[in-house]
Order: sequence, then structure tokens, then C-alpha cells
Amino acid sequence: MLLLALDTATPAVTVAVHDGSRVLAEERQVDARRHGELLLPAVDRVLAEAGVKLDAVSDIVVGVGPGPYTGLRVGLVTAATFGAALGVPVHGLCTLDGIAYAAGLDEPFVVATDARRKEVYWARYADARTRLTEPAVDRPADIADQVGGVPSVGAGALLYAGTFTGVRDGGPEHQSAGALAALAAEKLARGEELLPPQPLYLRRPDAQVPANYKVVTPK
Repeated sequence: MLLLALDTATPAVTVAVHDGSRVLAEERQVDARRHGELLLPAVDRVLAEAGVKLDAVSDIVVGVGPGPYTGLRVGLVTAATFGAALGVPVHGLCTLDGIAYAAGLDEPFVVATDARRKEVYWARYADARTRLTEPAVDRPADIADQVGGVPSVGAGALLYAGTFTGVRDGGPEHQSAGALAALAAEKLARGEELLPPQPLYLRRPDAQVPANYKVVTPK
């Protein structure tokens, strides 16, 4: 097994190579506006650091979100292209699950990322490997009774620390492709089926047809 993992669902552009037992190489750059520019060079550098060629990769792992439309699509399209070119399977994993795995907590906690529009993407976990709820998008004030005082990690929790009052110091802020790959390797070794590489948006895109839009038909 040689996994190439990548995720662009958060401001972090992150790539890793995992051999089924350990992370061979990993890179992460935080820049919410340059996902498309940064991803492919990062793949080249990580493969070179791991000392492997792209055609040696047996599986692609990609974070499917939730995340903003543009950034998320960069990772998913790249993963699909690699999978088609190499003829290897492409596996999806919830981005929040990768952050939870990186947290390494063995107690109930919350993962929250910044969803913009003064909202967060979030989910509850029993431990670092077990998600209890489906990912959701909400305003922090609307979920204060569910997350206040509960251990929490992620950029969303840090941004709204007044609501996520149990923020863990030193917890992961953004995604780590190394953690995503390690989680995928564990699941694949157990024969678990991962998610399809389809985007998890949770809400409609910003661009919408105006409410009073009129269709003009030729006479």
C-alpha cells in the first residue's frame, strides 16, 4: 500500500505519502486563496521527499469537506485526475475526521472549522476515531449549548472561543494530510469502505439566480 493523501477543504493545502504503516513525507501550507497554485508543486515535493514516483501510488485519499466550494473542488478534481491517470482507487474521508484523528483525544470532543459567513462546520466525536454526529454548518451562537465547555479543536473553535469554551491548547487548527492518510490506512487495513470522492458542501454556493429573475424568450 502506498497512499497519496491530499486535502484542500480548509485554508491548509496539505499533501502526504503513507506506506500503510507510517507517514513517509508530508507538507502543509496555509493560504486560503492559493489552493490551485500550491497543490501540484506540493505533491511533487512530497513524492520527492518520500523517494517514490507517482506511478508507485496504489491509492488516492482526499478530504471531501465540508469546506468552501472553490478550495474543496481543487483537491477533489486533482484526486480524481490522479486516480484516472494511474488507474487506482480514489477514497474520500470527511475532513473533520482527519482533524479529529490528529487531535488524538480519547474522550468526547468537538471539531469545528471556519465556514465563513460567521458560521462553522462542526461535528461531535466520542474519541479521535469515532464520530458521533453528521457534519453540520451552523452559527456558533445557535449551538452554544452543545459545544460550550466541551473539549474542542479546529480553526472554527479558535475563532469563536467565546462559544467553544473548551478549546484545547495545542490542538490541530487545520487539516493534516498525514493524519488523513493514517486514518485511511487503518480503515482500509480493516476492510472498511471509505466515502466516495464527492464534495460535502452542506449549503448552497454563494452565486445564486436572483429571486426576481425573468426568463426572456424569443418571440
